[in-house]
Amino acid sequence: MSGTNSPEAVKKLLENMQSDLRALSLECKKKFPPVKEAAESGIIKVKTIAARNTEILAALKENSSEVVQPFLMGCGTKEPKITQLCLAAIQRLMSHEVVSETAAGNIINMLWQLMENSLEELKLLQTVLVLLTTNTVVHDEALSKAIVLCFRLHFTKDNITNNTAAATVRQVVTVVFERMVAEDERHRDVVEPVLVQGNSNRRSVSTLKPCAKDAYMLFQDLCQLVNADAPYWLVGMTEMTRTFGLELLESVLNDFPQVFLQHQEFSFLLKERVCPLVIKLFSPNIKFRQGSSTSSSPAPVEKPYFPICMRLLRVVSVLIKQFYSLLVTECEIFLSLLVKFLDGDKPQWLRAVAVESIHRLCVQPQLLRSFCQSYDMKQHSTKVFRDIVNALGSFIQSLFLVPPTGNPATTNQAGSNNSGGPVSAPANSGMLGIGGGVTLLPAFEYRGTWIPILTVTVQGSAKATYLEMLDKVEPPTIPEGYAMSVAFHCLLDLVRGITSMIEGELGEVETECQTTTTEAVSSPAQSSEQQELQSTSDQMDKAIVSRAVWEEMVNACWCGLLAALSLLLDASTDEAATENILKAELTMAALCGRLGLVTSRDAFITAICKGSLPPHYALTVLNTTTAATLSNKSYSIQGQSVMMISPSSESHQQVVAVGQPLAVQPQGTVMLTSKNIQCMRTLLNLAHCHGAVLGTSWQLVLATLQHLVWILGLKPSSGGALKPGRAVEGPSTVLTTAVMTDLPVISNILSRLFESSQYLDDVSLHHLINALCSLSLEAMDMAYGNNKEPSLFAVAKLLETGLVNMHRIEILWRPLTGHLLEVCQHPNSRMREWGAEALTSLIKAGLTFNHDPPLSQNQRLQLLLLNPLKEMSSVNHPDIRLKQLECVLQILQSQGDSLGPGWPLVLGVMGAIRNDQGESLIRTAFQCLQLVVTDFLPTMPCTCLQIVVDVAGSFGLHNQELNISLTSIGLLWNISDYFFQRGETIEKELNNEEAAQQKQAEEKGVVLNRPFHPAPPFDCLWLCLYAKLGELCVDPRPAVRKSAGQTLFSTIGAHGTLLQPSTWHTVIWKVLFHLLDRVRESSTTADKEKIESGGGNILIHHSRDTAEKQWAETWVLTLAGVARIFNTRRYLLQPLGDFSRAWDVLLDHIQSAALSKNNEVSLAALKSFQEILQIVTPVRDSDKPETPPAVNVPVPVLLGSISGPGLNRPFVRTDSIGERLGRYSSSEPPVVTDELEDLNLWWAAWNTWYRVGSESTKPPITFDKLTFIPSQPFLTALIQIFPALYQHIKTGFNMDDLQKLGVILHSAVSVPISSDASPFILPSYTEAVLTSLQEAVLTALDVLQKAICIGPENMQIMYPAIFDQLLAFVEFSCKPPQYGQLETKHIANAKYNQAEWVALNYVPFAERSLEVVVDLYQKTACHKAVVNEKVLQNIIKTLRVPLSLKYSCPSESTWKLAVSSLLKVLSIGLPVARQHASSGKFDSMWPELANTFEDFLFTKSIPPDNLSIQEFQRNESIDVEVVQLISTEILPYANFIPKEFVGQIMTMLNKGSIHSQSSSFTEAEIDIRLREEFSKMCFETLLQFSFSNKVTTPQEGYISRMALSVLLKRSQDVLHRYIEDERLSGKCPLPRQQVTEIIFVLKAVSTLIDSLKKTQPENVDGNTWAQVIALYPTLVECITCSSSEVCSALKEALVPFKDFMQPPASKVQNGES
Repeated sequence: MSGTNSPEAVKKLLENMQSDLRALSLECKKKFPPVKEAAESGIIKVKTIAARNTEILAALKENSSEVVQPFLMGCGTKEPKITQLCLAAIQRLMSHEVVSETAAGNIINMLWQLMENSLEELKLLQTVLVLLTTNTVVHDEALSKAIVLCFRLHFTKDNITNNTAAATVRQVVTVVFERMVAEDERHRDVVEPVLVQGNSNRRSVSTLKPCAKDAYMLFQDLCQLVNADAPYWLVGMTEMTRTFGLELLESVLNDFPQVFLQHQEFSFLLKERVCPLVIKLFSPNIKFRQGSSTSSSPAPVEKPYFPICMRLLRVVSVLIKQFYSLLVTECEIFLSLLVKFLDGDKPQWLRAVAVESIHRLCVQPQLLRSFCQSYDMKQHSTKVFRDIVNALGSFIQSLFLVPPTGNPATTNQAGSNNSGGPVSAPANSGMLGIGGGVTLLPAFEYRGTWIPILTVTVQGSAKATYLEMLDKVEPPTIPEGYAMSVAFHCLLDLVRGITSMIEGELGEVETECQTTTTEAVSSPAQSSEQQELQSTSDQMDKAIVSRAVWEEMVNACWCGLLAALSLLLDASTDEAATENILKAELTMAALCGRLGLVTSRDAFITAICKGSLPPHYALTVLNTTTAATLSNKSYSIQGQSVMMISPSSESHQQVVAVGQPLAVQPQGTVMLTSKNIQCMRTLLNLAHCHGAVLGTSWQLVLATLQHLVWILGLKPSSGGALKPGRAVEGPSTVLTTAVMTDLPVISNILSRLFESSQYLDDVSLHHLINALCSLSLEAMDMAYGNNKEPSLFAVAKLLETGLVNMHRIEILWRPLTGHLLEVCQHPNSRMREWGAEALTSLIKAGLTFNHDPPLSQNQRLQLLLLNPLKEMSSVNHPDIRLKQLECVLQILQSQGDSLGPGWPLVLGVMGAIRNDQGESLIRTAFQCLQLVVTDFLPTMPCTCLQIVVDVAGSFGLHNQELNISLTSIGLLWNISDYFFQRGETIEKELNNEEAAQQKQAEEKGVVLNRPFHPAPPFDCLWLCLYAKLGELCVDPRPAVRKSAGQTLFSTIGAHGTLLQPSTWHTVIWKVLFHLLDRVRESSTTADKEKIESGGGNILIHHSRDTAEKQWAETWVLTLAGVARIFNTRRYLLQPLGDFSRAWDVLLDHIQSAALSKNNEVSLAALKSFQEILQIVTPVRDSDKPETPPAVNVPVPVLLGSISGPGLNRPFVRTDSIGERLGRYSSSEPPVVTDELEDLNLWWAAWNTWYRVGSESTKPPITFDKLTFIPSQPFLTALIQIFPALYQHIKTGFNMDDLQKLGVILHSAVSVPISSDASPFILPSYTEAVLTSLQEAVLTALDVLQKAICIGPENMQIMYPAIFDQLLAFVEFSCKPPQYGQLETKHIANAKYNQAEWVALNYVPFAERSLEVVVDLYQKTACHKAVVNEKVLQNIIKTLRVPLSLKYSCPSESTWKLAVSSLLKVLSIGLPVARQHASSGKFDSMWPELANTFEDFLFTKSIPPDNLSIQEFQRNESIDVEVVQLISTEILPYANFIPKEFVGQIMTMLNKGSIHSQSSSFTEAEIDIRLREEFSKMCFETLLQFSFSNKVTTPQEGYISRMALSVLLKRSQDVLHRYIEDERLSGKCPLPRQQVTEIIFVLKAVSTLIDSLKKTQPENVDGNTWAQVIALYPTLVECITCSSSEVCSALKEALVPFKDFMQPPASKVQNGES
């Protein structure tokens, strides 16, 4: 008011007053003098006041009654001009607030009069308004009078007045209440006593302050008036309309709610007056049913009246909005009424205004919340909130189902225009349709009902149209679609309001909880902590309460909302409307999700999903989930049945895509409309923005997206993103350009959707993964049993999700990879290919991702990441395994250095490749392994080295590709070399690891279990390597076996020194012997079938053309290798406890190999036998490095050889093996500690040798083509072993052993050779050569006899046995040995290359044996054993055979040698025999000898025809030698010789001395062939022994006598025969030999007589003389012979007889005449 208080304003006021008074006095001068006077005195009064007072305005106010008086009088004149002037002046005073209460009262009275006179009505109203608004001086009665005045003016006939008055009344009512508010404001700080009011005391207003009282009275009367009752305070009212009363009530309630809320009196009015009034006034609307016949009801029903009804609804809106908290029960009634007004049987306008009222509520979420709390959450209350929402739903539905009561023609016209097939123009509002120029409005269209969408209000404000039509009396016509549009907005605003409110509160609660809990946790002081916790718990309680409300709200409204929105969505033809509906569904879904209301959330999502897919699309997940059960059931809204709407098929949308449905049996195509795409985008939006709350409904969302992606033909590309691709089969997907431009966007959103999964919390992420997995499982089921293109959506998205969540991969790794592994096993190739692609991409990404902490410090994670790679090994599909291996290769190339603990897994993958998995797989895996061995051995933990060995070994065993097997053996060699070079570090690391494991094992109380356990870990590593190579040594393929064998023995040879001595035990037993066992078994069972060619066109040499022969090679190699190790490492092995047992086992192996029916093996076995007996000088590794195997194995570099004790190998174990090595490096054999044990070893060797010998040479029982007969080289080698062996066992070698040896030697020599081999063994038959076998046999015997010779006495008893053995061999010269029943051919008749057996030429051997016999006998003739065992007799007996055969011997050299040998032997043996004559040990020898002489000298065999004269003479000289022997060695000692023997000899000589007639000779040869020399010799011998001069003993004499008588008898015979023949022959000369014989006899007679003469007479027997003289007559008879030679001989013979002519000496003395 500062403007009216300023001095200028005051001054102006005074001036104006004075001028007003002057004007008044002027006007009234003539007609109304009293007024004029009053005016003039007024001027003076004003001036006086102005002059006297400083506070002019106050003074004016005090005197205002007087100041105003002139003007009042002026008004009383009822002159319009004067009245107007006065009213203006009064208004000026009022506006300066210089009117007192009395003055005001006077003014009002004056105005009343004017009103009654109907004067200046507008001016009156203006004045009242100024009076009441400028100040508060008017109360109570005056005030009521002023108000009544305005009311009265409202009901005049003048329209302008009416309206002005109405406005004034409204303003006045407002002023009254504003005063009250101001009054309350002034007294705000004063505390009033609270009064409890009784209900009966309705008018007890004593407690109210003045302004409040006025307000109270006014409001109370307004109620009375509306109710058509008399007012209490507004006295003088004449008429009143309800509509105006209701408007006033509404404005008061709306503008001054705090009055009613703060003052009980007013609250009371509301409850007791306003609400009943409203309910009463509503009754016609409630009862009215549109279209019901009045006759049926007894009383006519009052029709609803639009103006009142509409105003009532406005009042109700205000009541509900402002006083809900006071009027809970009443509001319940109002709201129920509102809901009823939406019923279909209510008038259309009523429904429209009801919808508008409801819309007003819907934009007030807090209010809705209160409804929910007050009604829906109370037990026995109406579910008001739910009913409102459901009512809206059924209202919308009814609009579709019942055609509106508008103009049916237009409806149908529009509908038919729209339903005539798909609209060709896009359904954007404002676009002109083609047909008939009708504008296509945005509209809903459902089953032929077409409802346009009107723009009724701005979003979020409930601007009503019909609730504002206060001037309409008749109900307006509602345009078509208006109610629907409002209802639609109701739904949208309801959703928007509820969701934003709840989400806001949720956000607050969450932040509060977070801040308080963090504060609570971090606050240090305990007291404050408790407070904090206290406040936290309060907040928690508050939150719990709030949450209950939120949940109730959602639960109450979601069904109705969903039903309505689904229907609208289906019916919408407008993109914007569709967008709004989808947005509402989305926000509801998200809200439900946040509140954890699964059913409702799923239901909304299902709705969006269904909208995205073509109508009636068969997608099980949408039809079977709990949410969707609602779509099949109907549920009741207020007793009405509401069906959940399924999308109708005749939805007229623009088709933008045609594609194939994703089904097992796709039938035809499906179409996608732009609305489907819009829904899809909403779905993507939902998933993108609210993924965290989707939980299990990810399944719905993803299933739908999957189908859409499929229909649109998007295919996964690298990294899992989906890109537009061609459909693989069926009619190709057809896409319009509209959607083509959308596709990249959709694809992009899809990818972003999964990228945003990195912001989801862990639980939500798990939901997402689970949903993808179950989706993928469905896709897998669908893809079973056909090779159609599967849906790869889920797999691709799993990959994408995994890739973006790498930072927390642990939490989703197991479900993710577990599922992908299942996919990898799927029979559909495309499906599993993608599974593998996803899995390997994830693993690679996981390994390269920069984790925190890094993988190197997080081994658990690394193993977790690598584990699925290992799991892929259980998949059998080769394509998957190839992917797996390629992944391994890439990992090795990129992460190889940092795999650490992941190595076992990676190696496991390579090792898991099985033999049957195809070459390419094996090759790829092997590539990985090669990479590992060449580059990564030093970077991996030493504990993994064993796995590398295992894996490399397993590749060796793969039989797909020989080269891989061979190369893997090479890798094993490289690995062994690596072990050797890095030995110390590996050993240290392994020992530490072992210690750690041991400790763990002890803590757990379990036994540490690893292969070859007791050995130290480093040795175990070697053992594993050896064991692997050992396995390869028995591979079915010969090349692999060979290579592995060579490598095994080379590694043991080259690096064996690194092993602990105790480990050698394992090497021998577990590796080497085990290997030998297996090789032996395989060799003996190998197939003998011929292998045609070695795979491809490799030719196989005939020595390897059966499996058996190939195994033979392996056996040879293995045995040789083991033997070499035994030999070179004996110094290491012997100290081990069970060396002798090992030795026995080795010997057993040698034995079985030697006895195998394979020449190659058996011969090699003997070589090994020789090696272990160190017959072959061993080459120690100390002398020179062994050459490693030749099969693509790199040569190991031995770093310096060992020389002497100064050991310069880089790595020597700490124990003293090194020193030992040094000690043994010189060539002397190692000193064996235990002599006895050593002996046992040699005897074991002897037993083995004996078993091999006896078994191999024993002739088989039956013979056929396949009979195995040992080869010569084998037998030779066998026999050659003996001499060396014997050196070690000679001390204990006894007769039994000799016997055994003999058997073997004899059998060995008897073995025939095959005709195939004969040319190699015997250069030709004619050359008399010993085979090496025969030489060996003789050498063996030679060694023996030498040993016996220098050995102790007791060994000499073995001589006879040796003789027997040799003599047996001698017999071979005439009688080759038989080999069992085998028929042998003589070598000369054998045909080469036929399978025949050939007997050897034994002659040279027999002859050599004979020479040995002679030599030996010369040395040993006098030995006791030789004498006792009748060795001489045996020799003679043996020689008798060739001697008696003589010319019949196989070789003539034989009998000649036999003779010379006999002569030599006898020359030594006879003296011995004579010596022992008395003992009788030789008795049986003499007859044998006699027979032998007899058989030889008078042989029955005929000399061959081609014998030359010279030969014959040479042979005769041999006979002569025999006779000479008899004459020198036997006959002189006749007295020591048995008489019978001498007699036999004499007879023999006699026989020999007479020429034997042989008629077979020609005359020319005859004289030579008669053996003249021989006969002569015999005769001479006889002659010689006829008289021996030195007769000393009677024994000697007897031989002479015997000889003489034989000789004389012979002479007599010859002479007689000659005479006879001569006489008979006549003139014919006698045969030459007979002539010679007679001459010889005659000479002999003369010689005899000479001899007899020389002999001392006493020595000559008288009988002898008589015999001599008796010859004389016979001689005389010969004189007649015609031969001159005979005659001369006769002459000589007769001459000696002259001595017989003398008489005896005595007679001469006695008679001399």
